[in-house]
Amino acid sequence: MKLRINTDGFEGYAKRALERARKLDRREAIKPEITITFEDPLAMVEVLTAERLRLVQKVRTKSSSITALAAALKRDPKSVRRDVLKLERAGVVRTREQINPGHGRVKIVEPVAREYRLTAVL
Repeated sequence: MKLRINTDGFEGYAKRALERARKLDRREAIKPEITITFEDPLAMVEVLTAERLRLVQKVRTKSSSITALAAALKRDPKSVRRDVLKLERAGVVRTREQINPGHGRVKIVEPVAREYRLTAVL
């Protein structure tokens, strides 16, 4: 699955939705994808900071716990936890709980798609 992140606001969203509806009317196959639309590039940069993009890159190669991500990125676990929450709310990553034998449960961070495409239009 592919994740597209755009910065063309409602107008871009409406244009893509109309094109998708036309394809459905023509009975064309539509490839599954997730699209996140920000109002403008500044709104996108507020969510997708350099540190958060590094986190997404790491998760794309291997789903990891927040503690393991923090160690791999050489960052404070609290900061990584905040970043994961922000990215999860935006729909860029997802989390799931996993049993950690002898230690309760651990939150695993994983990508929502195999491919990520960022498009910023000024």
